Amino acid sequence: QMQVVESGGGLVQPGGSLRLSCEYSRSIFSIVRGGWYRQAPGKQRDLVADITTDGVTGHVDSVKGRFTISRDNAATTGYLQMNDLKPTDTVVYYCEVISSRLGDIWGQGTQVAVSA
Repeated sequence: QMQVVESGGGLVQPGGSLRLSCEYSRSIFSIVRGGWYRQAPGKQRDLVADITTDGVTGHVDSVKGRFTISRDNAATTGYLQMNDLKPTDTVVYYCEVISSRLGDIWGQGTQVAVSA
């Protein structure tokens, strides 16, 4: 079964940190890229950061210097380290795994709330 499962979301105060994890099934093969997206209610899902199998990363301007994407291929897990969180970071975060053979596989999302 091909699964992508996010975890690590929660409630944090402004300026705090969270580390999101994305565990994906070993049955997902030919992976070319992984990414983190976020989506507010009624809005489109936007890319936050992505990483290729070669380890090349990209982060959108609004999170540069605060968020860092990484992955552990041996553990089939991706991460999004989020520092200096702001109330505007309060949304649901989704992990996407892209396989050249299987297509896009999404997780169910994890809620992040930043509030005093």
